Amino acid sequence: MIKDPLSGKKIILGVTGCIAAYKSCLIVRELVKRGAQVKVVMTPSATEFITPLTLATLSHNEVIVNTFPASQKDGANLSTWHIDYSLWADLILIAPATINTIAKFSYGFADNALTTLVTALRCPLVIAPAADVDMYNNPINKENMEKLERLGYYFIYPESGELASGLTGDGRLAEPSKIIDAIELILSGFKQDLKEKKILVSAGPTYEDIDPVRFIGNRSSGKMGYAIAKAAFLRGADVTLISGPSSQNIYPEIIKTNVRSAIEMERAIKREVEKNHLLIMSAAVSDFRPAKTSSNKIKKKSGAIDLKLEMNIDILSSIKSTKAKVVGFALETQNEVKNAKKKLKEKNLDMIVLNSPGKESGFEVDINKVTIIKQTGNQIKLPLLSKFQVANRILNEVKNLI
Repeated sequence: MIKDPLSGKKIILGVTGCIAAYKSCLIVRELVKRGAQVKVVMTPSATEFITPLTLATLSHNEVIVNTFPASQKDGANLSTWHIDYSLWADLILIAPATINTIAKFSYGFADNALTTLVTALRCPLVIAPAADVDMYNNPINKENMEKLERLGYYFIYPESGELASGLTGDGRLAEPSKIIDAIELILSGFKQDLKEKKILVSAGPTYEDIDPVRFIGNRSSGKMGYAIAKAAFLRGADVTLISGPSSQNIYPEIIKTNVRSAIEMERAIKREVEKNHLLIMSAAVSDFRPAKTSSNKIKKKSGAIDLKLEMNIDILSSIKSTKAKVVGFALETQNEVKNAKKKLKEKNLDMIVLNSPGKESGFEVDINKVTIIKQTGNQIKLPLLSKFQVANRILNEVKNLI
């Protein structure tokens, strides 16, 4: 087993007064599940939506609400807790962050426990806003957010959807899974270094139909390609994903085109490739397809079915982009490096990622073992890592291409 990147990390969660505060329970639970130490600081208004006891139980730590004790009649402890917390934390996350708290951060207010803590900041601050659409889009709020972003704070912007008011629009707190991904990215030392870059990613298998109910496919789940798309988005890129059949979920901001066959994937990629700076071709495209597809279900008969196959188009070889750099993937089980280098040269790729499937890595699992091979022949052999970590290591290398 590999060590979780969040294991042992010290994270403070700040919760503000917003209906989305209930999602903070999900965030705490997932962070603790992954081995992080979590402490919670709430604004007084946050307690109107969720109790400190709930978050104390989930985090296994005391929850701070007030800067000062309720009473000093029985004495007082010498404590500069806000300084102690700022020294302790590897990262502070504010989720949800109201526009009121964002404004206070922007102007350096220290009028409650949470804002006081942030003024003593010594670690990365991640802000996940939530508000009704008109509140979120208020020009003053946008100006405050832009100011904080210029100061180096990381924003996980809200998503568009149905809000508590019944209105629909921007302002819904980002899903906890995306927030956790962003925390992992930041604590792993990866930066928002792909801003203003457009990246096209292909993912998943292709299915080649035999008849209306049967097909030829492969074991690809799409997990590697989806991890690349997510990592690129969190690092600031404008991402388009072209996916074969997959059960994986993607962030709503990422434009996704669903395809089924190799031919459909080729057409989709050729429509998009010239709009992008980079194509990462991580899809497992079927090499063969039935020579003929039956329009009706082939009835089961005694004896074997004679199924004739023909070669599918080689998408990587067919791409003639004048703008986009192209990264390919190779899954090999014999003469791995030699065959990957051959593919790199024959398909005129800018870089290739060699998958080495094993008992723990490869298809249908969350971890992978790869070797990155550059045009120069230089090789970067990565240890067994989660696919999200592999995705970021790949992006570290390709960012220099674009």
